[in-house]
Amino acid sequence: MWTADKWKDYEVLDASDGEKLERWGKYILVRPDPQVIWDTPKTDKRWHHPNGHYHRSSRGGGEWEFFDLPDEWRISYSELTFHLKPFSFKHTGLFPEQAVNWDWFSSIIKGAGRPVKVLNLFAYTGGATIAAAKAGANVTHVDASKGMVTWAKENAAASGLADAPIRWLVDDCVKFVEREIRRGSAYDAIIMDPPSYGRGPKGEIWKIEESVFPLIRLTAQILSKDALFYLVNSYTTGLQPAVLTYMIHTALVPSLGGQVTADEIGLPVAASGLILPCGASGRWTRGH
Repeated sequence: MWTADKWKDYEVLDASDGEKLERWGKYILVRPDPQVIWDTPKTDKRWHHPNGHYHRSSRGGGEWEFFDLPDEWRISYSELTFHLKPFSFKHTGLFPEQAVNWDWFSSIIKGAGRPVKVLNLFAYTGGATIAAAKAGANVTHVDASKGMVTWAKENAAASGLADAPIRWLVDDCVKFVEREIRRGSAYDAIIMDPPSYGRGPKGEIWKIEESVFPLIRLTAQILSKDALFYLVNSYTTGLQPAVLTYMIHTALVPSLGGQVTADEIGLPVAASGLILPCGASGRWTRGH
């Protein structure tokens, strides 16, 4: 498992009975997690005195309950800074487990010794975008939500990247890639973090099991001849590491060579010393 274990401003303190107890900077949150199917004693007193608690509803969805939590605050990871705020369906605007991927591709970008063009699809609030930009890449950031792109710009500015070569686009990711193919565009690296289910700006329906492999095939057409890396993240339990490996290998290796690796990603849990699984990632690299 690839573990995001270098955080200072974030940690999973404990996990039990469908929930995780987290520290985000100086604030404590309790949020539901479907992976936490075990029930262990909640001995940490912070379980009972969080700054925010997201309660799941038996009818689906849920709502936040706040106790002295600001509308917005910041945390940092290395040289990156993120604005956080509790919003719809338990989220804060950041997936901390992705730091393990940020470190991985940042080292590739820094070691390339040449300009690197990165495309980040379903780019959300820009964690991967600002990590790649901080490493020296030119980044095209695409997300269907105008609000998320605005949030990502704020994160870039907070990280000292307001003037970095980042192209911010509010667009349907599939339609954007199709246009890039027609334009003859090429990228040295592609990152995608597709949702399990979503809608584009004009109501286009996205279901990951039906749509992700066609998109991987499409994006393969805009990888440069000397592309460096390719990354697909999944929070859908059906897309296990072996499935990611199979899709990426099928779409990329016959034409580009290289190697594919995939694994679960996770976060250490302070109370137990164990790892909380947080989805999976598939990686392709050029190799030597």
